Amino acid sequence: MKTYQLVATAASGIEAITGDELKNLGYNVQVENGKAYFTGTERDIIKTNLWLRTADRIKIVFGKFEATTFDDLFEQTKALPWEDILPMDAEFPVSGKSQKSALYSVPDCQAIVKKAIVNRISEYYHRRTRLPESGALYPIEVAINKDEVILTIDTSGSSLFKRGYRSEKGGAPLKENMAAALVLLTKWRSDRPFYDPTCGSGTIPIEAALIGLNIAPGLKRTFPAEEWDIFESGLWDSVRKEAKDAANYDVKLDIGGSDNDPEMIAIAKSNAAKAGVAEYVEFKLLPLIDFRTDKEYGVMVSNPPYGERLGDEEEVQKLYKQMGQVFRPLKTWSKYILTSDLLFEQFYGERATKKRKLYNGRLRTDLFQYWGTRPPRIKKDFAPSEKKD
Repeated sequence: MKTYQLVATAASGIEAITGDELKNLGYNVQVENGKAYFTGTERDIIKTNLWLRTADRIKIVFGKFEATTFDDLFEQTKALPWEDILPMDAEFPVSGKSQKSALYSVPDCQAIVKKAIVNRISEYYHRRTRLPESGALYPIEVAINKDEVILTIDTSGSSLFKRGYRSEKGGAPLKENMAAALVLLTKWRSDRPFYDPTCGSGTIPIEAALIGLNIAPGLKRTFPAEEWDIFESGLWDSVRKEAKDAANYDVKLDIGGSDNDPEMIAIAKSNAAKAGVAEYVEFKLLPLIDFRTDKEYGVMVSNPPYGERLGDEEEVQKLYKQMGQVFRPLKTWSKYILTSDLLFEQFYGERATKKRKLYNGRLRTDLFQYWGTRPPRIKKDFAPSEKKD
């Protein structure tokens, strides 16, 4: 198999988590702003599309060079071996972005890259007529930053947050990959309780269940790269089967979620069923102020309404005060609350152990972390070594 330079793109603030995921899968990783670079074969392209929980897309880095003129862009793009990946009938739309560069006109850059690829492919396949572009989809992006051009081919298609289980959502949905990132940030273990007291359509508890059961998040969706010629026949099915077999449905999980909206609870249950985790997550209709538990050493993750999304400011602040009243007595629980309100601690009534800046879409938010006490270590009794004659 051929080795490719690959990049997993991610939302700003969670690229390090994506990098950790890749490391746990066995890859050497270089993390930059919004990106985690690694190398891999066709099998690795499939594997990372199926398994990465926090990434947006997996792309092949096909070319990287400096260009300050349109001639530079055209010639260096044309010099790349596009025929190694693109068949004669490939459909290859070109998107683009540019910042702090001499080539700042994105539409012009897109057009020039497209023309250069057309010329290269036409010459290779000895085509004198227009390329049909009637075959498989190969989305290409030209990204220019400080005159450095990076040409990538997207293997994922629609963002990896689209797992395929959430057909219904609430008025302020949290993307699945962001929900997974919140769970992973807590270092939650499957033998501990997990709870979301403002669960909405259930995304956070569902992602926790997928993690706890070791279910690959991409199993229920398709990818444009499945139609590409570079993959051996049956390879996608083989890697999918490996991922499916890796799930462990014998794990006992204690995962729950609640909301004060009966419609949201119905949606959460429906989404959990589509994700295949309905029997592992308990959703119930319960106002946050009424939450009580005798369980210990659990993890609480909440993405409550905040001013920019839902409800007026006074109601939101009232909710934050209720959170403080309900959560603060739970000394052994670790609590993680995502909100854009920088005054959250004031209404909650306690300073966070730690804060982390994250972006929910384009909205700057903070993850307020309140760490609970650790469980006592279990002392091991060691029998004295036997004496030998």
